[in-house]
Amino acid sequence: MKEIGAFAIFAASLRKCSTNYMTEQKIAEKSLELGHEKIPRLMWRYFVPAFIGVIMNATYNIVDRIFIGQGVGSYALSGLSVVFPIMMVVMSFGMLIGMGAGVQVSINMGRGDFKRAEKVLGTGLFLMITIGIMVSFLGLAIKGPMLNLFGATEQTLGYADDYLNIILWGVVFQVVGFSLNNIIRAEGNAKIAMQSMLLSGGVNLVLDPIFIFGLDMGVKGAAYATVCASIVLDVWVVAHFLSKRSVLRLKWPNVRPDWKIIGLIVSIGMAPFFMHLASSAVNAVLMNQLIKYGGDLAVGALGIIASVSQLLVMSMIAINMASQPIIGYNFGARQFDRVKQTVRNGIVAATGIGLFGFLIVQLFPQSIVLLFNSSDKELFDIAVKGLRIFLMLLPLVGFQVIAANFFQNIGKAKMATFLSLLRQLIVLVPTLFILPGMFGLTGVWLCSPVSDLISGIITGAFLWWQLRKLGEENPDRIAGD
Repeated sequence: MKEIGAFAIFAASLRKCSTNYMTEQKIAEKSLELGHEKIPRLMWRYFVPAFIGVIMNATYNIVDRIFIGQGVGSYALSGLSVVFPIMMVVMSFGMLIGMGAGVQVSINMGRGDFKRAEKVLGTGLFLMITIGIMVSFLGLAIKGPMLNLFGATEQTLGYADDYLNIILWGVVFQVVGFSLNNIIRAEGNAKIAMQSMLLSGGVNLVLDPIFIFGLDMGVKGAAYATVCASIVLDVWVVAHFLSKRSVLRLKWPNVRPDWKIIGLIVSIGMAPFFMHLASSAVNAVLMNQLIKYGGDLAVGALGIIASVSQLLVMSMIAINMASQPIIGYNFGARQFDRVKQTVRNGIVAATGIGLFGFLIVQLFPQSIVLLFNSSDKELFDIAVKGLRIFLMLLPLVGFQVIAANFFQNIGKAKMATFLSLLRQLIVLVPTLFILPGMFGLTGVWLCSPVSDLISGIITGAFLWWQLRKLGEENPDRIAGD
């Protein structure tokens, strides 16, 4: 018996040594890759899986609208458009934790402190579950006033309420899945993060027609499909951090509140959090202005425009996702030339995506709108005109996405928050009250390009200033020391 016990202890030691060796090997590989690989090649390697993942995510949201618009009707599509800004509020909490923890993970990996990076992962998961549950119950308590605030009318309220009621019960699954997947990307596992989004999006795409048409559940079916896809994603990402594929390991003793780490996560994640909250608040104003100057069908047109915009902007965000671990790691390692090169390459790539999207929108708006609704001529006319005007300055949006997120990736939370709010709130809201009074519904659509132009000029000035003084920054101030 003593021999068996000794052998068991020896075998366990071997397994532990093997596991430690594999972990150290992964760490060395990621350090070599993030710190020494040529930036264009490295960005491309990270961009492709990020792009595929976010496009799949955007696609299943668009498919929801296509199925509802074609199969249920124009007012159901408008009802989903009312819920969209509320869902953005929900996702803002995922951005708060996912982006904040992701930046912390990348910077600590760059400093060689992998133990602390694992503490960030555990604390982040605790925060995701806690906030997800709180948001769910708060949302259910105030969903009626929220729907009225975001422009639900007698014709659209029933559809919006049916969809939102189900979505709110699944908030914790959405927050956990999105946030943990962002940390997978931050640790350098871009392909696995892509697989996560493909899995989740694929489940949603398969379940959508089954629930909406096969089971005749209408908008409720679209909501159930979304929640089921989030649950599948949760299982996948948690399994990753418990497996040997992960650079960082999810250790259950770390899943607890560490208030210093929570403070760092929240401070860094505030920029995307406020950006999404501001976008949601602006949508409330936008919805009410659309109803005032164009009616329920103008709200439905915005749903189409938002779907197209989401597809293009998420492509730009994929550039930022590819840049984030590179910038964070090299900033933590004080390799500032690599940080600057990554920012430059990101801006060129995101602007190129914006230019491509601009050409598609301006040349083929009719074909795009017909995908969502082919039976309502009035909705068609409103959406075609709105699409062309609303997305008039798309190339400038790509520059702003990379520039604002650069400040977030180096821990400049206040500046990143200001630049994000500049476009989404500070400039846009005043234009929403001025331009519609002058130009009617056309003025509502014009608010977006006017905001893009003004905020783009200001963002460019701040980016130029920050890049000049980058070498003076101290990464330790945001790494928890």
